[in-house]
Amino acid sequence: MSNLSSTDVPAAPRLGTPGSSFDAACKRGVKLLRQLLRDPMTLAGLLVALVLVLVAAFAPWLASHDPAAQDLAAALQAPGAGHWLGTDEYGRDVFSRLVYGARITLYIITLVTVVVGPIGLLVGTVSGYFGGAVDTVFMRLTDIFISFPSLVLALAFIAALGPGLEHAVVAIALTSWPPIARLARAETLALRQADFVVAVQLQGASAARIIVRHIVPMCLSSVIIRLTMNMASIILTAAALGFLGLGAQAPSPEWGAMISTGRRYMLECWWLVAVPGAAIMLVSLAFNLLGDGLRDILDPRSE
Repeated sequence: MSNLSSTDVPAAPRLGTPGSSFDAACKRGVKLLRQLLRDPMTLAGLLVALVLVLVAAFAPWLASHDPAAQDLAAALQAPGAGHWLGTDEYGRDVFSRLVYGARITLYIITLVTVVVGPIGLLVGTVSGYFGGAVDTVFMRLTDIFISFPSLVLALAFIAALGPGLEHAVVAIALTSWPPIARLARAETLALRQADFVVAVQLQGASAARIIVRHIVPMCLSSVIIRLTMNMASIILTAAALGFLGLGAQAPSPEWGAMISTGRRYMLECWWLVAVPGAAIMLVSLAFNLLGDGLRDILDPRSE
């Protein structure tokens, strides 16, 4: 007969308990996806964002014409079978230019987000964790950037750097990081006195390790929400710069530049302005709806 007592027998795992951190992450991801799909407005924003990505990825196969090919004999044709969304003043197919313009829009959104997210997160967490003189210097610098309207500040940077798509990306990034920094600072101020942070400090962890391993992951959800909602303003700012001739240069099919060149014919050829304008409005609205849905799902205070 076995001498093992009941206390020596290993307990069986409870049903529904994740067996590993990977299983827990998968279950949480599935739960978040279900919550995301439950809201029709959020689902609509997600679908439009996915369509933008797919259109940008498969632009060579979706476009019916070369977006830069000119055909003066077919200039300013109304939408029809040959040109689904008409042609512009140079006979270029508007639908093909709209499809390739999705690539430029996605390029700007991606680069600005990749630059703004880490910079704002780093400045905000360092400022909030150390406080004192570090916080004062960083926040005064942030206040200087916030005090100017983003478009005006972007125009100032473009004036210094010169027109061009890459310079537009730099200008938009330099005007977009302060809100992320202020949000990360506010989250850090609430976390730096938390019990788990104090426990790690007592164990001798360095400030860099505490910020990177413990505070930054706690701020990520709020930062992701803000970045998603900022994408709408990034699109509008990029379109404004393109409209003014300071962003993507001709013959690039950037949506703002398409509106700028088509405004001279907008009374007779409405599609030259209406089509890229509708694309800008739809994509901007989609990212706003997606950001609202992510805020409701990822914000622990909403539970």
